[in-house]
Amino acid sequence: MNNKHPKNKAKSTTTPKTIALNKRARHEYHLIERHEAGLELQGWEVKAIRAGRANLADGYAYVRDGEIFLIGAQITPLIQASTHVVANDRRTRKLLLHRRQIDTLIGRVQREGFTLVPTAMYWSKNRVKMEIALAKGKQAHDKRHAEKEREWQRDKQRIMRAHNRNA
Repeated sequence: MNNKHPKNKAKSTTTPKTIALNKRARHEYHLIERHEAGLELQGWEVKAIRAGRANLADGYAYVRDGEIFLIGAQITPLIQASTHVVANDRRTRKLLLHRRQIDTLIGRVQREGFTLVPTAMYWSKNRVKMEIALAKGKQAHDKRHAEKEREWQRDKQRIMRAHNRNA
């Protein structure tokens, strides 16, 4: 009797594990479109990311010579980092995308005035990936409107909870 068991689906499918989020991006920008990009990293950076020492708060992406680069994102080196490598925690890192994706993003950034903002960094199949978003900057009145909307949603939930307790 030759019983072959199917592979366990839970083990074979990998779920992305979040490393860092840029929560400020949702507050500062209207996020239009999201794209997944790889990162060109050095060895010490991967070790530091595994230790959870990444911060995307001040990061943004820009275009140079037909390539897209990440600048301002911080990966703090570990104390035991190699002594023969100069570790710059805010160095410019190349984003790895397909040529067609790069061309599309460059066109939208240059013609339509969008900004490329990193929104998340995560593991995908043992590789560090970054989610970048095409974004438009919010004005002050947009931020106030978003804040009012959040407060209204919170109040609505509070009212519903109180109503459900009394019922």
